[in-house]
Amino acid sequence: MSAVSTSPDWSAVAARARVRNRVTTGFLYVVLVLGSLPIVVPYLWLVTVAVSGRMGATTIVLWRTLAVLMPALVVWSVVRMAVVDLRRQRALEFALGAVTLVVLAAVTGPHLHTDNFRFLWNSNIADTLKGAGGVGKRYPSVWIAFGNSLMLAGIQMLLVVTSSTLAGYYLSRFDFRGRGGYLKGLLILQAFPAMSLIVPIFLIMYWVNLIDSLAGVVLVVAALELPFAIFVMKGFFDAVPWDIEMSAMTDGASRRQAFFLVVLPQVKVGMIAVAVFTFLRGWEEYVFVRTLIFGNSNWTMSLYLFWMQDDMMGTDYAMVSAMGLFYIVPSIVLYTLCQKYLTQMSVGGIKG
Repeated sequence: MSAVSTSPDWSAVAARARVRNRVTTGFLYVVLVLGSLPIVVPYLWLVTVAVSGRMGATTIVLWRTLAVLMPALVVWSVVRMAVVDLRRQRALEFALGAVTLVVLAAVTGPHLHTDNFRFLWNSNIADTLKGAGGVGKRYPSVWIAFGNSLMLAGIQMLLVVTSSTLAGYYLSRFDFRGRGGYLKGLLILQAFPAMSLIVPIFLIMYWVNLIDSLAGVVLVVAALELPFAIFVMKGFFDAVPWDIEMSAMTDGASRRQAFFLVVLPQVKVGMIAVAVFTFLRGWEEYVFVRTLIFGNSNWTMSLYLFWMQDDMMGTDYAMVSAMGLFYIVPSIVLYTLCQKYLTQMSVGGIKG
C-alpha cells in the first residue's frame, strides 16, 4: 500500500503570506504614527502659533490641520502597503500630497498670516515687544544674532572635525606609550556633566580675558565636544583596513598622500556625521552662551530667543513661536542635505 503524497497549495500559502505581511506592516505603521505624535504635535503647534497669531486662531488651525493630516497619513500608509508597482505608488503619493495641501489651504488659509515674522525686517524689536506687551529690552537685529550663531557653530565645527580626524587617525594607526591611558582619559572627560564645569570655565575665561567673547564660547564648546568626536573618528579609522593604506605606500605614495587620497575618502561619512552633530551642538548652545556673554552685540539665537520668551511671558506667544520656527530652519536644512550620509553611518569596532 503506497502512501499518497499531496503537495501544498502554494497559491494559498502565498496569499496567506501576503495577508500576514500586510497586517504586520499595517501594525508597524500604526505604531510608528502613534509613537511619533508626541514628537510631531509640539512642532505642529509651534508652526500653527507662528503663522496664525493668538491662541484662539491657533487652536482652530491646529485642530483643522490635525483633522486633515491624520487621515492623509492613514491613506498614505494604505497606499504604501497595497500598491506594489513603484511608479503607480509614487503617482498616488504625489496626488495625495497635492490634495492634502489644497484641503489644508482651504480650511486654514483664512487664519494664516506672516505678521509674527516682522522681526525679520523690523530691526527695532524693542518697540515691537512693547506693542505686544513685552518689557522692551534693548534687542539687536535678529540677523546679528543669526550671524553670531552661524559663526559660533561653524568655527567650532571646523575645529572639532579637524582635530578629531587627526587625533582619531593617530590613535587608530599608532601604538605609543600611554595610549590606553589617553583613551580612558577621554572616557572620563565624557563622564562629567557640563553644568558642573561652569564655575571653573568661567574663571579660566576671565583669567585669559575671553569673557563676553564669542571666541571663548567657541573654545569651550569645541573642547567639550572633542572627546566623543575623537572616539567616533577612531572607530571609523579602525574600520578602514590597514592593507589599503599599505598598498598605496607600496605603489609610491607618501604617508600623507595615502592619508588624504586613500584613507580620508573611506571615513567621509564619519566626518560628515561629526560635522553635523557638532554644528547643531554649537547652534543650540545656551548654557555657556548665557554664562559667558553679556553684551547684546554678541547674542546668539538661543540667547535672543530666551530673552524674547522672558519678555513675552504671560502675553502673546505668537512672535516667540515665529522666532522658534526661524531658529530651527538651519537644522532642518542641514539634516535634509546630509540625511543620506547620516543614515549610512556605521562606526567600526573601537580597539583599546
